[in-house]
Amino acid sequence: MMFKWDIFINLGIISLALLIATFIRSKIKFFQKYLIPNALTAGFILLPLYNYVFPLLGFETGSLKDLAYHFLGMSFVVLTLKNTQKKTKENDGATPMAVAVLFQYSIQLVVGLLLTLGIIATFRPDLFHSFGVFLTLGFALGPGQALSIGTSWGNMMSIEGLGSVGLTFAAIGFIVCCFGGIYLINFAIRNKWITPEELSYMGDQGTRRGIFFNTRKDLPIGSYLTTESEAVDTLTLHAGLVVFSYFLSYLLLQGLTLLLSLAGDAGMQLADSLWGINFIFAAFTGMLMRRFLVLVKAEHIVDNMTMNRVSGYLVDIMVTAAIAAISIAVVANYWLPILIVTVIGGIITVWSVIFIGSRLFRTHRFFRTLMIFGVSTGTLSTGLALLRVVDPDFKTPVVEDYTLGAGIVFIFAIPLILFMTWPVRTFITGNWLYFWMFFGLCLLYLVGCIIYYVIKVPRHAFKDKRQIWLKKK
Repeated sequence: MMFKWDIFINLGIISLALLIATFIRSKIKFFQKYLIPNALTAGFILLPLYNYVFPLLGFETGSLKDLAYHFLGMSFVVLTLKNTQKKTKENDGATPMAVAVLFQYSIQLVVGLLLTLGIIATFRPDLFHSFGVFLTLGFALGPGQALSIGTSWGNMMSIEGLGSVGLTFAAIGFIVCCFGGIYLINFAIRNKWITPEELSYMGDQGTRRGIFFNTRKDLPIGSYLTTESEAVDTLTLHAGLVVFSYFLSYLLLQGLTLLLSLAGDAGMQLADSLWGINFIFAAFTGMLMRRFLVLVKAEHIVDNMTMNRVSGYLVDIMVTAAIAAISIAVVANYWLPILIVTVIGGIITVWSVIFIGSRLFRTHRFFRTLMIFGVSTGTLSTGLALLRVVDPDFKTPVVEDYTLGAGIVFIFAIPLILFMTWPVRTFITGNWLYFWMFFGLCLLYLVGCIIYYVIKVPRHAFKDKRQIWLKKK
């Protein structure tokens, strides 16, 4: 064979799994009821095959991890290339949404690190000190980040399979999001957490089959053309902007690696960790490309809806590949610590999202709380899927506020992501100072979010503490 087919073989297998998952979702009510994302179903279909069948045929999970790694980076390019949304008038604004997300980042990190300490002190003294950080990586950041950063840590600590541990946290987060989210919606309706006006938004929710009926004439518009197709197709233009911006991130990281190599082994260790968070640099080069388009007055060629289609493709492939790349053998070695951290961390996440959301937000409280729950346990896609159940046409400003808030979160979360390697250094060097420095940083974020919360809603911050949902009269 003259040419290598590995990437297309894996893409073909993933595509087939997605098609099968789409058929399953369209026919089986269980998947419709709990809004199980097709990518998640496809990933679990492939999980045993890539663990036990495909290795006999010469297909390993390494290429899957490469796909997830690169598609994650390009999805962040899409995020920063899109045109910014204008703020709507009557709403809570982006800041409360951003603080709610940052609160989840920080509380998950604090809880995860404390649980890690307890596990190390009791039955697993050989556990690496950054284990609890996977709670945030898997639940709040998503499978791509959990895989990328986990793999980077594994290289630094010479521990194989940490990417699979991160992916397992992400998979459990998806399960909590889908099943917990649907239960939360039904519970909220029964207990009148949703106002009568908001219930009217639900209206005709249409189908949860995942595909539209072929007789439906009012199909939603997915994208607009910004180019003459005889010159260049609009999709080609948008994909070109994404891929070229991602290539720029590669050049940027190569340059940084070259500079850091001058500092010796310490510099190369830092460079390796930077490659593990390449999505940060991909987002940066995407922002640079966005600024360049504005500078040359060409930002109008970017259609947000087309970018959403590109992002959707990247995320679907990334999630499927990430779940399929989980090593069952590695996860079996960490099953008890994973169970402890995900159960306790999951309970605290659900409780804090509802408690804070019902008191922090003024308008569409449950809708905003549901969105924060979705992105704090799954991804943006699952958050939107849950919100679509109660607000199918997105008549409320929740999505717009979250989109604006996501930019704030991204900026403020960079220090947390950059310094996630500090607990890893504790494992490598035995110096606990690094662990406590990162724990202190997480605690600082948590305290900052609590201060904002108390200042924002001084009368309701801790009102009726025994009630998880504050019913306003």
